[in-house]
Amino acid sequence: MATTHHTRMLIIGSGPAGLSAAIYGARAGMQPIVVQGLQPGGQLTITTDVENYPGFRDVIQGPWLMEEMQAQAEHVGTRMIWDIISGMDLSQRPFRLTADSGDEFFAETLVIATGAQARWLGLESESALQGKGVSACATCDGFFYRGKKVVVIGGGNTAVEEALYLTNHSQDVTLIHRRDSLRAERILQERLFEHPHIKVLWNKTVDRFVGGGEPEVLTGLDLRDTVTGDISHIPTDGAFVAIGHKPATEVFAGHLPMDSEGYLLVEQGSTRTSIPGVFAAGDVTDKVYRQAVTAAGMGCMAALDAERYLAEAEFTAAQAARAAAQ
Repeated sequence: MATTHHTRMLIIGSGPAGLSAAIYGARAGMQPIVVQGLQPGGQLTITTDVENYPGFRDVIQGPWLMEEMQAQAEHVGTRMIWDIISGMDLSQRPFRLTADSGDEFFAETLVIATGAQARWLGLESESALQGKGVSACATCDGFFYRGKKVVVIGGGNTAVEEALYLTNHSQDVTLIHRRDSLRAERILQERLFEHPHIKVLWNKTVDRFVGGGEPEVLTGLDLRDTVTGDISHIPTDGAFVAIGHKPATEVFAGHLPMDSEGYLLVEQGSTRTSIPGVFAAGDVTDKVYRQAVTAAGMGCMAALDAERYLAEAEFTAAQAARAAAQ
């Protein structure tokens, strides 16, 4: 049977941004509800070793970190609901949202933290070796490949930036691109071509990610030449797929402004969207940093923005009511 929920703060998404917003919102007495979405815990639940989240000197596991965040959010008063938001009316407060289960949510404030997912090549061998040498985030995982041979797959800004970043850890970086020219900005291309530790393989696509050893890890790539069709092999310790990210914003189309890539637009320096009382945090609006710690920070910002917004709105409403009664 469908249920109706009322809350001062509804949070959509349960990754670092959503759970951080929940922790701060609960401590501010907002009685938040988190609708967890398709992937409770976000992308960290499919990340094994995490070495760059502050507060842990030893490597920790992504799923464990998200379990702890959720437990903390629940401990301070957050309600977790496993469901998927499928429709909404943001034209007035309280905002009305509907879920796949048929449940309805009425919220005084809304925090959107649905995240973004890396685009993958879609190869079976790629998914089999994710976390075993295949990654989509050089700033997250590059440290594990110090002094090793790595490759980056892609030709846009993200790929070039990842290749340049990886030179902090490796002196053998190869960029693999399916065309004979890059799409990245000219200044990035110049830095790439001038770097002594980066080489480029043109007109190549990945035919297969090759694994070996026990336990199995990435050992190389089989590449297909896009001009001749010839297959070649390149040994490598790490492969970074850098062909972009896709924010989870489809359900908000027509309700909130987005950029050309589908990221939600917020006011500079805040988490406020164009609709008062609606806030966005984490990778759903951040296409620059895309880190767990920055997402968590934005979740904190969203909760503080929401609490201040609601306090001001309630104060203004109370003043108006007193004036009308006089």
